[in-house]
Amino acid sequence: MPVYIFALGISPNFGGSGLLWSFIIIHLFLYPASNGYNSYFDKDAKSIGGLKNPPPVNRGLFYLSLLFDAVAIVLGFLNISLLFALLLLLYGLVSKAYSHPAVRLKKYPIAGWLTVGVFQGFFTFLMCYVGINNYGLENLANARVLVPASLSSVILLGTYPMTQIYQHKEDAARGDKTISLMLGIRGTFMFVLIVFTIAAAGYVAYFYTFYSLWYGEVFLLSLFPVVVFFLIWFYRVWNDPAKANFSNTMWLNFLSALCLNGFFVWFFLETSHILQL
Repeated sequence: MPVYIFALGISPNFGGSGLLWSFIIIHLFLYPASNGYNSYFDKDAKSIGGLKNPPPVNRGLFYLSLLFDAVAIVLGFLNISLLFALLLLLYGLVSKAYSHPAVRLKKYPIAGWLTVGVFQGFFTFLMCYVGINNYGLENLANARVLVPASLSSVILLGTYPMTQIYQHKEDAARGDKTISLMLGIRGTFMFVLIVFTIAAAGYVAYFYTFYSLWYGEVFLLSLFPVVVFFLIWFYRVWNDPAKANFSNTMWLNFLSALCLNGFFVWFFLETSHILQL
């Protein structure tokens, strides 16, 4: 959702219909389809995502994920544009390549990491931007769109390994050598700290260049609770790797989502001046 709201924040042509339909299609159909498809082939027996004790998966989940994908594409075509529908289709295909045993990009540490970073960041930002504004490809080829889209990828590349840190045993048993498994527990924390710092600097530079330094300062202030939690957790994990568990990961995810969504909602309200109408 932060990627979507960020794309909304820079959108010059958003309207009620495009805003409503793009949000519903992406968050209620496309993302659940991707999550369900991945869960079906992972068949996780231990904690995964927001579920501490995931239920056994069955064939129905597989077919439901395909149905949700189809609904997203049809709704995208009927209510927004052919281009938006094609972007939804491409997202779904890449998501399936990430999970399906025949390809399973997830089992390759670098390829899986880059796939998630690029498609859930850069690509998703552009897809949201097209859906919200009902724009064509010609409206994407400018720095005001490509720079924030790229930053969305950088921050995801820095945070995604943390979502894998408590799954090392299960991923290894499945043959999935994730980026976090390759780095190790302490290495994952160090890697995330470095990339996240680069991403934060990039966001500040972006806001300073295209808006004002004030936005960059508020961005850093918004993420302060996340940084404090991360550093305290890092200290505890350094002394006891068992602290790299599901509960702490979910708290970090929740805090990150809350702070980023809060900032981008504020950013949208500020830049759109919608409250002045």
